[in-house]
Amino acid sequence: MYELKRRIDIAAGRLRPSLVLKNGKIVNVFSGEIIEGDIAIEGEKIVGIGNYEGVEEIDLGGKYVSPGFIDGHVHIESSMATPEQFARAIIPRGTTTIVADPHEIANVCGMEGIDYILESSKNIPLSVYVMLPSCVPATPFENAGAILKAEDLRRLINDERVLGLGELMDYPGVIKGEEDIIDKLIMAEGKTVDGHGPVIEGKDLNAYVVAGIKTEHECSTPEEMIDRLRLGMYILIREGSAARNLKTLIKAVNKENMRRCLFCADDKHPEDLLLKGHLDYNIRLAVEEGINPISAIQMATINAAECYGLKHLGAIAPGYDADIVILDDLKNFKVAKVFKRGKLVAQDNKALFSVTMGDYSKVTDTVNIKPVTEEDLRIKLESDTANVMRLLPHSLVTKRIIEKVSTEEGFFKYNKDRDILKLVVVERHKATGNIGLGLVENFHLKKGAIASTIAHDSHNLIVIGDNDQDILLAIEEVSKVGGGITIASNGKILKTLKLPIAGLMSTEPVENIKADLEEMLNIAYENLGVNREIEPFMTLAFLALPVIPDLKLTDMGLFDVKNFKFIELDATKDSI
Repeated sequence: MYELKRRIDIAAGRLRPSLVLKNGKIVNVFSGEIIEGDIAIEGEKIVGIGNYEGVEEIDLGGKYVSPGFIDGHVHIESSMATPEQFARAIIPRGTTTIVADPHEIANVCGMEGIDYILESSKNIPLSVYVMLPSCVPATPFENAGAILKAEDLRRLINDERVLGLGELMDYPGVIKGEEDIIDKLIMAEGKTVDGHGPVIEGKDLNAYVVAGIKTEHECSTPEEMIDRLRLGMYILIREGSAARNLKTLIKAVNKENMRRCLFCADDKHPEDLLLKGHLDYNIRLAVEEGINPISAIQMATINAAECYGLKHLGAIAPGYDADIVILDDLKNFKVAKVFKRGKLVAQDNKALFSVTMGDYSKVTDTVNIKPVTEEDLRIKLESDTANVMRLLPHSLVTKRIIEKVSTEEGFFKYNKDRDILKLVVVERHKATGNIGLGLVENFHLKKGAIASTIAHDSHNLIVIGDNDQDILLAIEEVSKVGGGITIASNGKILKTLKLPIAGLMSTEPVENIKADLEEMLNIAYENLGVNREIEPFMTLAFLALPVIPDLKLTDMGLFDVKNFKFIELDATKDSI
């Protein structure tokens, strides 16, 4: 009561606020205009806009003032950094709130992975809200580290930082009304449910929406976007490291539908975060594509807050949290200062806070494999024609092709004159001994192997190489360090990035992760001759995802995504 009375007195001018930001050009996300004036702040809240004198005053010198940016859908794990270090990377870019889907770590560690994200993000100057992963495992065509049912998720659904159910990528299950999916939807009733159904249309789309799914971040065409807007969905316009849809989708944004559109990063790698930015990059790109700067800021702030029911965020107005971004201009959107709940937390692209690493002991030691031998890696072929994954430049899509391959005594043999490499996926959660074997064209790697425990979505151990000795060495290395990415060549490990948290995340600052990845990227291109039209580590991570066409490899075998079935490597054999 006393606190509320004090705020009223300050707003009315009877008392002085503890902080006043003077002489700002305030972006009003409600009226769509710029208002010149002061911002009175008391504690964590904005109490007034106008002409105020404070105990402490900061002269903004006519700079622009925006609400803190809100990322509507992001996987922290994709940064390979912990939530604490992730905050240090994105807060200086103006992002003060994220809606995180811990889908990746949950596929490795189950509920303990979700608990880790919630606990480690409690005491940092970044508001981290969570959507409970809806699809663990993501598909029945691979072995993950956990299976999460509605009864498992129910324990957290009423947590104050849990906003709802994460991306429902099992859209066939939703449309068919499968019991497991219905149980999760009922469990999340009254909360937001995120979508992941880019190919749905017509009556199937109606069924998807009537199930309670309110957002979509997987649109790749304006037509898909408009179809969903017409049915009342919010559209999250994504600009990440792997998928970049902003330039295409922004063309369909207009003054009538703009308030139903918001921004997200989804998956953002360290180099992109540090070099290009986070949501500030989305905003900048949208303005370059012709969007009004105030509209772009609305999409990064109030639209996201309204979509996810965050009534205290997203605006510079009395009663809202003092999450404030100071911008030099509304063209380049360079962030000068960032305030979180009334405290200065970043300035001139530097975080002004330190973080303490939380307890991650329950999400380590996640690489659990049976010993792999050269015998396990042999690909038996009864003919010299095989189903091969052809990589496409700058794409996560692969093309299924039938190629002539070299064989010796009925087994695949690498031919240095032909760019066809061996791909191996080893189940790494429960030591089942499952090993998937495949062939890949257009990676261009020579004299070595690259292995990783980042392999969407089940994150088994994946390795590509031109000889079994280096493939085995790479498998042994990532197993020994408890997860990560490694490069082997000529019987030696050239470089390893350790990712001890679930085999997905480092304990190092993002800057260190970026430096290691840059060094490894240079090794991959210069020493192993990897195709420069692909990003080797990201490409490798998605070769095990059996929901992206045409052909993918899981620990259970070679999967034809278009026809939704496993197939034999030997192209002359019938499908399994």
